[in-house]
This record gives sequence, C-alpha cells and structure tokens, in this order.
Amino acid sequence: MSSLRRDCISLILKYLQEENFTETAHSLERQSGIFFNLNYVEELVMNGEWEEAEMYLSGFTKLEDNKFSTKIFFEIRKQKYLETLDRNERHNAVEILTKDLKVFSRYNNDLFKEMALLITLDDFRKHKSLGKYGDTLSARASILREIKKAIGANPVFVGKMELPAIDTAALRSLANEDA
Repeated sequence: MSSLRRDCISLILKYLQEENFTETAHSLERQSGIFFNLNYVEELVMNGEWEEAEMYLSGFTKLEDNKFSTKIFFEIRKQKYLETLDRNERHNAVEILTKDLKVFSRYNNDLFKEMALLITLDDFRKHKSLGKYGDTLSARASILREIKKAIGANPVFVGKMELPAIDTAALRSLANEDA
C-alpha cells in the first residue's frame, strides 16, 4: 500500500473517530487492514459479540495464518460454545460444535472430543478442566487476556496497533492535485 493511500486512510479514520462515526471507522479499519483497534475487540469480547469479533479480526488475519491466529479464533468460538451450553441451548451448541469448532479438530482432535463430551453434561463446570469457569463476565475477561496475548505475539498485527503518522507533505500534494 502506498504511503499516500495509507495517509489518506489514516486521515479518514481520524475524522470518523472524532465525529463518532464508529461503525464506519471500524468497517474502514477492517477493510483497509492498516489499523487494528484492540479496544474495539475488547469491547466485542466483553459484550459477547462473537460474530462481529470474528468478522473484524478476519480483516487482519485468518484462522490458518499462524498459531496465534488459530488461538484467537479458537478462544472466541470456544467461549461462544460454552456460553451456549450455559444457557442450556443444546441444539445451538451442537451447531457451533459442528460448524465453528470442528475445524480445530485437525489441530487437536482430543480437545475437540472433550468439547463434544460437554454436551452430555448437565453442567459443563463438572468437567475437570472447567471447574473454575465461574460466571460469564469472568470467563470473558479470562479469554480476553488470552486473546490479547495472542494478538501481541502475532506478527500479523505488528505495526497495526497504532494509527500511522500522517505524512502532511503527501496530503498537501494530494490536496493540490484536486485543486
């Protein structure tokens, strides 16, 4: 991406943020891939907005890009699954298991089998690995810490956590071209 294009997108993002056009700003962040808004991801995770979190992240990385990306998507989908089980929505949990979590069986089939076993339990917290699960907000905070660690270690996000500095000379030349 040219520095002029990057500067223009950065300027537009700053304007959108200042004018509180947050949805548009997040859409541009995702579509351009030049700025990753960690605060936005934190908000999505803490609010349990799993599809939106995945859609936003998919503008920057894919599940199979590297082990850190795989971990991020796994944590999101696992939490979505556990919350569905916690609400006793077995049918939806089976759907999440077969559509969203099945892909991870190629990385760790035993873990996938354990997750499938959770459907048979009245309370998944009775499983030895989930005895300390706690309430939903605490669990979300816990997986958010894991997601943030994976984002911090993921080379895909290097240089994208802060808005790029705007080259004002390039912007002036752009303005002059339009005049």
